[in-house]
Amino acid sequence: LISQAWHTDEIRHERPTPVDEAKWGFAVIENSLWQAVPAFHRDLDSLLLESAGERLPLDAAPIVFASWMGGDRDGNPNVTSKVTREVLLLGRWMAADLYLRDLEQLKAELSMWKCNSALRAEVGNVAEPYRELLKRLVQRVEATRDWAKAQLDGRSYEGGAIIESSDQLYAPLLTCYRSLCDVGLDTIANGALLDTLRRVAVFGVTLTKLDIRQEASRHAMVMEELTQTLGLGHYREWSEEQRQAFLLAELESRRPLIPRRWECSPETREVLDTFLVIANEQSEALGTYIISMAGQPSDVLTVALLMKEVGGVVSLPIAPLFETLDDLNRSGDVVDRLLALPGYRALVGDRQEVMIGYSDSAKDAGQLAAAWAQYRAQERLVEVCRCHGVALTLFHGRGGAVGRGGGPAYAAILSQPPGSVNGSLRVTEQGEMIRFKFGQPDIALRSMEIYACAVLEATLLPPPAPEAHWREEMDRLAELAHQAYVGVVREDPDFVPYFRAVTPEGVLGHLPLGSRPTKRRQDGGVETLRAIPWIFAWTQIRLMLPAWLGSGEAFGTRLEEAGGLEVLREMRDRWPFFGTYLDMLEMLLAKADVGIASYYEQRLVDEPALKELGAQLRERFTRLQSVLLTILDQPQLLEQTPLIRQAIEVRNPYIDPLHGLQAELLQRNRDADGAISGELSRALMVTMAGIAAGLRNTG
Repeated sequence: LISQAWHTDEIRHERPTPVDEAKWGFAVIENSLWQAVPAFHRDLDSLLLESAGERLPLDAAPIVFASWMGGDRDGNPNVTSKVTREVLLLGRWMAADLYLRDLEQLKAELSMWKCNSALRAEVGNVAEPYRELLKRLVQRVEATRDWAKAQLDGRSYEGGAIIESSDQLYAPLLTCYRSLCDVGLDTIANGALLDTLRRVAVFGVTLTKLDIRQEASRHAMVMEELTQTLGLGHYREWSEEQRQAFLLAELESRRPLIPRRWECSPETREVLDTFLVIANEQSEALGTYIISMAGQPSDVLTVALLMKEVGGVVSLPIAPLFETLDDLNRSGDVVDRLLALPGYRALVGDRQEVMIGYSDSAKDAGQLAAAWAQYRAQERLVEVCRCHGVALTLFHGRGGAVGRGGGPAYAAILSQPPGSVNGSLRVTEQGEMIRFKFGQPDIALRSMEIYACAVLEATLLPPPAPEAHWREEMDRLAELAHQAYVGVVREDPDFVPYFRAVTPEGVLGHLPLGSRPTKRRQDGGVETLRAIPWIFAWTQIRLMLPAWLGSGEAFGTRLEEAGGLEVLREMRDRWPFFGTYLDMLEMLLAKADVGIASYYEQRLVDEPALKELGAQLRERFTRLQSVLLTILDQPQLLEQTPLIRQAIEVRNPYIDPLHGLQAELLQRNRDADGAISGELSRALMVTMAGIAAGLRNTG
């Protein structure tokens, strides 16, 4: 295995397509989750029987999996309606292929002749009733696989009836299960057959539910073009009240709004084609429609209207995603106004999903201010939905890095506001974290246990609400940290030149990690960078700046004031939110290395003003480390978590030489104005991949 890995290319040479990414997601299901999910259900079933005297229902799916690989078009022009349809078909093909393997095993095993009257009535007087029913099911699943393949190849399908929904697959299996139990063959029923029933309950016939994500401005663009075409004015110039009135009236109207043969722009056509894919797909194949950069109720109503116009009904849950500091602060009021609209409630009923953005809010405001804004937004959303009698599901858009809300899942869930984890939770696992948490069956089983345990505990034993003086303290800390962060990142004219000079940001776009561009807009500066490359670039030089900048000034100011240290320690000990924040900060500082960051600066930065800024940033880091150790009352970082410290100490000697090599190659690349040889360019890419792999939670 070591030889195979050694002689395998460390990096791919071509950027993956969204379809490639979706295939990797399906591969995780095939190679890991297909085995881990039934094992998880068996363990949970045993625990329930032991502790509560009840069994887990056969169709229970405590944890389900969704994906937006192939559905996330937020700033990614490579995700089109055609790609989304292809990914949906691939999911159907892959599911059919996996179920066929299960069914062939069951057909071989279920050779018994005893059965109940229900099964006998279905298959007739045959010698092997279970095999007869399974043979019929195999034929339909094979037909489904053939149909999906024909659709992918652009061919017409002329075969037999296919499986359209999970019920059509689940019902025959359930008939076999009940028959075996009725005739006293429970042991056989609870073997491989039960595992397959569990898989159908979790994966359905599509493997995952595909979420669709699009930016709010793209929907507004469609409405602007439509209102102009119809002579109704300029949608973008209307007030929020005018937009809401128009959208609600059109949602109630029985006549179509969009002309049948509307010759719109290609950009608008692509948005409408996406809604057409949604309209033509089985609802169980799709998850939630997520609106990034949502800011007003009209952003949600627009999506509902486009869904209705293209498909006739509002078929998917619609979740606004609040990402910036300002949007987070207004999120509760926006959802309050939305749920107060009778026309909207008539469409969606008594459930609402809201997504909280961790990445862009931290990039926008700094980690400490963003974390507090996220906490307060969740509190307000819980309160608003409770007042409206609506069941709220919060969707946490966390990344792998601390600067994107990453960290141990158990601690993160238990540090959420009381009432925000009320029996349900959605959370993203992205990038390398999918492999780390779900890439192997045993580890995937452990990860599912952690999530289930944390959600149960947070629901049944919610954390305490913060004391009033803790809130005042956090308001002050967040304001101080935000001012310090903005003062450097947005107001210091040397910051952007320093960032571009000292980090490998300029060559990150050449690293074929994913299908997305590194920027939302190609004509902008650092503010248009996606959160992943923003975090990734600072991680590569081991400064980790986005996750800590501003915290040192906030905590340092409070330590200089009377009673400040006592309050901070009280919050650390009694408030899970604050304690978890300090734990994440401690781990991050332990992974950072200002000596390595300084080396990059020596090799890559010439201007005195930029070097002065670099020295100031490293001084801020050192001061924060000292302040944090004072709050924690520890002589060194990670004193209470020796296993994490040991893991970092084991990895660092392997990573450190890669930094030296990367700095040298970056210098050569700049000296040659990017015209270095293919071998050196490849070596530069390998250093990036190696450092990212060694530090683990990099993006």
